[in-house]
Amino acid sequence: MFRYQILIEYVGTNFRGWQVQKKGKTIQGLIQYKISNFLGEQITVIGSGRTDSGVHATEQSAHFDCVKKIIYFDKFLKSINHFLNKEGVAITKIRKRGKNFHSRFSAKLRIYKYIIINRLSGPVLDRNRGWHIMNKLDVSAMKKGAKKLVGTKDFSTFRASSCRAKSPIKTMKLVKIRSNKDKIEIEFRSQSFLQRQVRSMVGCLKYLGENKWSLKKFESVMKSKKRILCAPPAPPEGLFLARIIY
Repeated sequence: MFRYQILIEYVGTNFRGWQVQKKGKTIQGLIQYKISNFLGEQITVIGSGRTDSGVHATEQSAHFDCVKKIIYFDKFLKSINHFLNKEGVAITKIRKRGKNFHSRFSAKLRIYKYIIINRLSGPVLDRNRGWHIMNKLDVSAMKKGAKKLVGTKDFSTFRASSCRAKSPIKTMKLVKIRSNKDKIEIEFRSQSFLQRQVRSMVGCLKYLGENKWSLKKFESVMKSKKRILCAPPAPPEGLFLARIIY
């Protein structure tokens, strides 16, 4: 058996998320089907993590095992992408890996980015690629809140009720906000995240930016560990899985 790692970019708008489900089109299901047909054997693609319906990826990482050795990587990429590109998916790289590599469990850092389009007019070129917020946000207040999220903490406030993680305690390595004209980019770095954690944190940062919450209120909600006190989560279309570091 041979093991290969693939890097994938996709537009999540028309998918029901990464993970295969009984109903609906998923990125994992589509890629498995196309690779299985190409190699002539049943393939299971294992991703670094799940992304929800509507969430995008600039560099999702996954691996699969197969009996047949892939000799020509260029041919593989051209053949697979001929079908995937039509669906808004692309495999950008493939590399051979040893048996000790696992796309999920070997990951040391996961990087997510959230895009806010902060202007009066709705986006056209970036439609479904960001959260459109018309009212001007206080980026300075949001940056102060972002600093409070860094470190090892109990993130129960930002955890979806359906989250299966064993512990709500995570270590946020970085939360950085950059603003350029009418775009606000929020970068999150951690080894792992709780289900809907990033979108929930963005929703609370937005409340800070709108001056609905003070920094003191933001901190108290975070420390409460009560999901019911969390601001509404940001919509999925602004979220991108940016990179997995091993």
